[in-house]
Amino acid sequence: MSLSRRAFLLLTAGAAAGCTGGGGDAAPLRLATGPAGGPYGVLGDRLAAELRRAGRRVQVVPTAASVANLELLAAGRADLGFALADSADDAVRLHRRPVAALARVYLNYVHLVVPAGSPVRAPADLAGRPVSIGAQGSGTSVTAARVLASAGLREPARTLRLGLDDSLAALRQGRIAAFFWSGGVPTAALDAFARHTPVRLVPLDRLVAPLRRAYGAVYESATVPARSYGAGAPVATIGTASYLVCRADLPGRDAHAVTELLFARRDRLQAPDAPGGRLDRRYAIGTGTVPLHPGAARYYRSVYG
Repeated sequence: MSLSRRAFLLLTAGAAAGCTGGGGDAAPLRLATGPAGGPYGVLGDRLAAELRRAGRRVQVVPTAASVANLELLAAGRADLGFALADSADDAVRLHRRPVAALARVYLNYVHLVVPAGSPVRAPADLAGRPVSIGAQGSGTSVTAARVLASAGLREPARTLRLGLDDSLAALRQGRIAAFFWSGGVPTAALDAFARHTPVRLVPLDRLVAPLRRAYGAVYESATVPARSYGAGAPVATIGTASYLVCRADLPGRDAHAVTELLFARRDRLQAPDAPGGRLDRRYAIGTGTVPLHPGAARYYRSVYG
């Protein structure tokens, strides 16, 4: 039987008392983000700026994103970071990494991008074609590999590991037939690219059910709105959340303070999402198998009463 939000938070109350230690002011908080200009890079810079305004010292650590961030947290080389839900689920459930969550921050949309005139109409059409699945160490590469494995290709795609900027360049030059990207809608770099190079998103909605059967509720149905990237109609795809995560032994007062600030400054942070999206406490504790840090849970209890 599933627990109510209030019951879940109450279950964490006892643990919170043992994890509220101080000492977080002595050293800067190390925030693992993502590539410069990418959604995690932008959001991380904004979060760091707000933490500094609140008197905290912060060191921003640019990375390839989700997988790299989780490795840094597990190794104690970062304190905070962003990660896609499926990558975070793997880290905690399969690899037993000492990682906790502060919040579910926003929903990512899986983009499978092809030139507007491409014959590729479904993921199965990528058989034998060169496809970028995202940079090494990125959450996009994890999701993309699973999409391809679930798509029933008659022969494997020829996969490359390129970040978004390199994928855009490779698509323009005809070196790849398609690329995967996981991010908010619209993603600024892709939106700018689409203004002068017509592209199309391939629907991925038929793969949501098999992905959920294989990997659980880290995947959900999502729709890229009409007029995104020049499209005339909505495109059904796969959604997966982004979490703000931390090392499990982060002092409780630090976890509480960062979570509180995340919501106090949410209008300034402007988390990426589809139009109308907004960081919301009602959904923030929905972090699946990744446990809420007790310091974050204490913040949510103070809000819910």
